[in-house]
Amino acid sequence: MVGWIISKLNIKTHSLDDKEYIECIRDLIDHDMVRSMKKYIQHGDIDCLEHSLYVSYSSYLACRRMGLDYRSAARGGLLHDFFLYDWHIEKPYKGLHGLKHSYISLQNANHYFHLNRLEQDIICKHMWPLTIKPPKYRETCIVIAADKYCAFMEIFDFGERKDVRRLKSLLSY
Repeated sequence: MVGWIISKLNIKTHSLDDKEYIECIRDLIDHDMVRSMKKYIQHGDIDCLEHSLYVSYSSYLACRRMGLDYRSAARGGLLHDFFLYDWHIEKPYKGLHGLKHSYISLQNANHYFHLNRLEQDIICKHMWPLTIKPPKYRETCIVIAADKYCAFMEIFDFGERKDVRRLKSLLSY
């Protein structure tokens, strides 16, 4: 969906986009707990941090082009799966991962960072419609679509994710 949105909006990435994006997430990506997300596999051989960067950057580009709050979309997208455990092996709670992890991610994110309401909505509702309560903001809807798109691309190993690889090298990932 986000790929379709980006193609329809004719979004092109440039080094200026990369620098501005990195400034949006700098305090988050430099934090040890966010960096620890690379220890956990998300989809196939993609770790949680790489998946979150993919969602975050895709959301940033779409929201920036649409004149929305791209900074909050980038930050919420990066923290949307900030649950900090291997959901394939262990879960610190009862219930299905798909139904619970957004709330765990929000608790963790609130513990380590000061988040605005939009960032909180993005993290808490990124699994909608499983989360029952609908998103409050357009940016949340963009991150929801980006998350589904990126997960699909990762699970079925479509595309090269060049933007993510470029960002990882810039961030010394």
